[in-house]
Amino acid sequence: METTLHSRRKFMGTLAATASMSGLTVPLLANTDPKTESKHVSEADAWFKKVKGSHRVVYDAPEPHMGFPFIWSWAFYLTNNQTGTADDDMTAVVVLRHNAIPFAMEDKLWQKYKFGDTFHVNDNTTGASALRNPFYVPKEGDYPMPGIDGIKTLQDRGVMICVCDLAMTVYSSGTAQSMNLKPEEVKKEWEEGVLPGIQIVPSGVWALGRAQEHGCGYIYAGG
Repeated sequence: METTLHSRRKFMGTLAATASMSGLTVPLLANTDPKTESKHVSEADAWFKKVKGSHRVVYDAPEPHMGFPFIWSWAFYLTNNQTGTADDDMTAVVVLRHNAIPFAMEDKLWQKYKFGDTFHVNDNTTGASALRNPFYVPKEGDYPMPGIDGIKTLQDRGVMICVCDLAMTVYSSGTAQSMNLKPEEVKKEWEEGVLPGIQIVPSGVWALGRAQEHGCGYIYAGG
C-alpha cells in the first residue's frame, strides 16, 4: 500500500509541476490531438480482442519493480505449461503505467532522456542508472536469475503489453520543460519510440478495465 501511495503522489506531483511550468489550466490537453486520441482508442479496443485462451490475467505495473511485471508473466506461462496448458490457450496482459512506462520504449530514448534517472531504474550489470531498456532483450545479469524471458520473447509467446498514453503525456511534458524542449515534439518522439507490438492505450486504468472485461483476472505486478 505504501508503494502504491508513493507512486500516486509522484504521478500527481509531476502532473502539478507540469501544470505550474506550462501555465496551462488543463495541461493534459496541451499535447493532445483528438484525432490521435481517437486512433489510440479504436486501435486499443481492437487490440484487446486478441486476448485468448482458457486462462487470462492482467498485470498492473505502475512501478518498475525490478522487472517483476515481466518475471510474473514468464512465471504464468511457465507454470501453466507445466500443468498442461499450451501458450496458445492463455494470455497475460501487462499494463505499463505511471513509472513503468519507459519499459515500453527503445534504448535510444533511455539514453537521450535519462530514463534510468527519471524513473529510478538501475542497470543491474553496472549498478548505475540504466541507459537502455534492460528487459526487452535482457543480457546476462539483467534479471535476478537466468532463464527468464525478456519482453520480446514474451510477446512472441503471446504476452500482450500496453503503455499508458496519459502517463506518457504527463512525463514527456515535464521532461520537455526541464530540457527546454517543445512538449509536443518530445511526446511525438516517445510515441514513435514505443517498441514493436506494444500498444498505446488511452490510460493504464482504462486498459485494466478493458482487460477485465475480456475475462482477465487482476494481479498487481509488485515484487
